[in-house]
Amino acid sequence: MDSNIQPFGKRFHKSLLGIMLGASLASAPVYAETLRIAGNFATDHSSSLAMEIFKEEVEAATDNDIKVHLFPAMQLGGAAENVDQVRSGVLSMTWIGVSFLSRTVPELEAVSLPFVFKDRETAFRVIDGKVGTLLNEKLAEKGFVALGFMELGPRHITNSVHPIDAIGDFDGLKIRLQPNETHLKTFRALGANPVSMGINEVYSALQQKVIDGQENPFSIIRKNNFGEVQQYLTDTGHFFDFIVVVANKKKFESMSDQEQQVLRDAMAKAVDWQRDKAAEEDIQSRDELIAAGMQFNEVSPELHQAMQEKTAGIIDELKERLGTELVDAVLEGAKS
Repeated sequence: MDSNIQPFGKRFHKSLLGIMLGASLASAPVYAETLRIAGNFATDHSSSLAMEIFKEEVEAATDNDIKVHLFPAMQLGGAAENVDQVRSGVLSMTWIGVSFLSRTVPELEAVSLPFVFKDRETAFRVIDGKVGTLLNEKLAEKGFVALGFMELGPRHITNSVHPIDAIGDFDGLKIRLQPNETHLKTFRALGANPVSMGINEVYSALQQKVIDGQENPFSIIRKNNFGEVQQYLTDTGHFFDFIVVVANKKKFESMSDQEQQVLRDAMAKAVDWQRDKAAEEDIQSRDELIAAGMQFNEVSPELHQAMQEKTAGIIDELKERLGTELVDAVLEGAKS
């Protein structure tokens, strides 16, 4: 028998496999767009839950023509890696604390000035106005499209050395901060010894006394269990921090106008929900930290004034680095 002629059973079996494979491929869902989105916040953090809302809204509005795949909790790397992945197009989007984008887009430091926002309402009024527009332009220059700003929240200090009751209590404290030059300079001005470090390294560094303390919103302190290795909690509220959701500019602009609007509308709903949820989470987390045994110190008016005086020069320094337009816009917005 010719070696090129297969027995009928084998030919029938291969034909059947081909039919089955063809039917499987025909029935498999085909998406016009697939969005891979990563973040470094825990799966139960309000920002990660808000991204689930975004996913549901987008898929429902497009009848699953756009499919959203979410990767929270550093599944695809840390914050710095996610920024690079979005910029290169490996990821479609990321949701991230603005400080981790400030090395690429230093103008974001304008909203990191110490003691500028008296409350979250002021912070949102600023970021949703002229300042947000200016920042979106700067982000676009570096290949990003900003889709929304969520709340990370007021940042507070923990440490394992002593309570912070007076300005001198900052002297020499080795405090972990985000990689944000304005943040680092602020703590140097307070007399502390700031150290930039990834969030995934902080717990062990605190546990091993490599650092004395750290600063974060109450919700992040609680979710990372820092209370287990820190004794003192002080409500300094020195910065108000945002989470920005950014997309790869080329990817976003390759989508139709209708698809882009779907993404913007879905993100607006997610951001509104997250901001409300974050405000609730902030107070709840503080109370849980105290209940778990952390010693809570409320900042006195005298200490607050002393911290403001010590850090007053940060504004002028930032104007020299970034120019006056953006910094002045933040200051004006915060006053009105």
